[in-house]
Amino acid sequence: MGLFDLYSNNLYNIFIMYAPTYLKPCIRFYLLLFSFFSLTLSGCSQEEIPKKVSLDRRSSNTGITAPQLEPGVLRFGFDLRLEPKEDVKIYLPFMRYLESKTGNKFSIRFTERYENTIENLGNGITHFAALGPVNSVLAIKRYGAGCLVMGLNSDGKPEYRAVIFTRINSPLNNIRDLKGRTFAFGDRFSTQGHIIPRKMLETAGITLMDLKGYVFTGSHANTARVVLNGEYDAGSMQDALAKRFVAEGKIRILAASKPYPSSLICFNKNVDPIIVKAVKSALLSFDPKDKHAGILVDWDKTEMPDGFAEYREESLKEIEQLVKKYRLH
Repeated sequence: MGLFDLYSNNLYNIFIMYAPTYLKPCIRFYLLLFSFFSLTLSGCSQEEIPKKVSLDRRSSNTGITAPQLEPGVLRFGFDLRLEPKEDVKIYLPFMRYLESKTGNKFSIRFTERYENTIENLGNGITHFAALGPVNSVLAIKRYGAGCLVMGLNSDGKPEYRAVIFTRINSPLNNIRDLKGRTFAFGDRFSTQGHIIPRKMLETAGITLMDLKGYVFTGSHANTARVVLNGEYDAGSMQDALAKRFVAEGKIRILAASKPYPSSLICFNKNVDPIIVKAVKSALLSFDPKDKHAGILVDWDKTEMPDGFAEYREESLKEIEQLVKKYRLH
């Protein structure tokens, strides 16, 4: 709970109204101290505890309003992919690149939940965001957001795949062996972590009802953790991260999907068109493998290791159909 919420809270007003005059300063002090520690503790959370949830469950946080932040700064959000510290470490040098190319100041706006990323973008808390295809579709449909570019994979194509994996010593041999087993998805709004692997399971004749249990972990990194720890028999993640784990001898891939459109960078509909044009130009000029490689940190771990290509509206048609099918809209 923030300081503004604290001062508008009814409980606070009741305390102040009925407390003796000499106690009011103490009440203010201790409530402010409580608020500070609440903010500190909430900011320290780095992972979402996995739990089985209904696929129809929606976020109750629908009344987001933009906080008072530094004026003139363009705020950039992103869907959580790895660990929070690792994602921030990757994106900070990228923000400096955008500043150097556009002349605007950028800052990162971090959130642990996928749906909050699009709510932030739609409500103007962020101006730009790196979103997976599912969140891009929802940002366009719900908030009239626009998209600028699509990430290029290591082969220079604006596409990626989802992977279903298990532990090295698992008795599972293929995707059909997952019937009656437990499964870990990423976030419910994740393209590679949920809707693509869910479609892969259905194509193999396995619905959610055929699984012994399933979970939404909140990120690809969390999914890897619960499978490697033996809490779930198999899980799904992005192909780039899966390749790293295979090279490290940690996982075995049971199946890989066909190519789907890669992650995108989108913008709030109220951003100045001149700024949008400048950012788009900077993104299309971005050369992470050569010219700008020296200023970046672990950019190869992202879903746009080869830079960006111009966004094509028709590329999201199949994702739109899956969003409707799995009732994410």
